[in-house]
Amino acid sequence: MRITSLGFLTDVALRVLEGAEVTDRGDHLVIRTPDNPGFWWGNFLLLAGLPGPGQGGVALARFAEQFPAARYVALGVDTAGAGSAGTPAEFAAAGLVADRATVLTAARLRPPPRPSIEAEIRPLHSDDDWRQSVDLAVRCFDSGGEPGDYLERRMVARRRLTQAGTGAWFGAFAGGRLLAQLGLFDVGDGCARYQHVETDPAARRRGLAGTLVWTAGEYGREVLGAGTLVIVADPADVAIRVYRACGFTAWQSQLSFERPAA
Repeated sequence: MRITSLGFLTDVALRVLEGAEVTDRGDHLVIRTPDNPGFWWGNFLLLAGLPGPGQGGVALARFAEQFPAARYVALGVDTAGAGSAGTPAEFAAAGLVADRATVLTAARLRPPPRPSIEAEIRPLHSDDDWRQSVDLAVRCFDSGGEPGDYLERRMVARRRLTQAGTGAWFGAFAGGRLLAQLGLFDVGDGCARYQHVETDPAARRRGLAGTLVWTAGEYGREVLGAGTLVIVADPADVAIRVYRACGFTAWQSQLSFERPAA
C-alpha cells in the first residue's frame, strides 16, 4: 500500500524513526510501536480508503485482531480530501468519532506578528529539560494513553531522535521553567514534520508558540535542509491561525476515526 496523504505519510515516517513496525496488508497498514503500547497513534490501522456501505465492521474486526488488548480504537484513512467524508454506520455504532485535520505546508516561514521577547528559545538537552518536557505535556495533556507511562515513553523516543540528529525538540523557557515546546524532524524526501506544539495553559497568548514555530522552521531549512515544512492542525483550533500567520497554507485534509478508552 502506497500512502498518498502527506499527513499520514509523515506520521508513519516518524513512527518508524521512533521504532514502530509497519506491516503492509494490501488494503491497510498495521502500525505498531512495541515500546509504547499505550500510544494510540503509534498503534493503529491506516486504511487505504474509507470503508464502503456495510464494510466498516471489517476494519473494526481487523483492529481488534491486531490489538486485542487495546481499550481504544484508532483508524486512519489514506485520503487527501476528508472535508465532506461521512462516518461509516458501523463506526458510529461502535462509538467512533471522526477527526478531520488540516495538513499545512510551507517552504519558508516568517516571524510571527507578536514574537516573544521574554522567553529563551532553545533546543532541549539536559535531563532537567526533558523532565520538564514531560511535566509540561501533563499540564497540556488531552490525548490518548495513560498520561504518566505514555508520556514518559514518548519523551524517551523523542530524546533518542534528537540525539541521533534526526531533528530537535525546542522549548521556550522563562526563569528556567519550560512554558512551551514542539519538535521538528526530518522525515525524508525533503520534508520536515512538526510534532506536538504545546503551551502551558497559564502562559498562552504571549507569542510563545509562534516564536517556537518560526525558530524551528529556520532550523529545518538551515540545518535539516528541508524544502517543505509540514504541520497538522485542528481547523477549529486557535493554533491554526498562529501557523497561518507564520506562513503555512493548507495543502490537504487528514481523516481519522477514534474511540477513546473507557
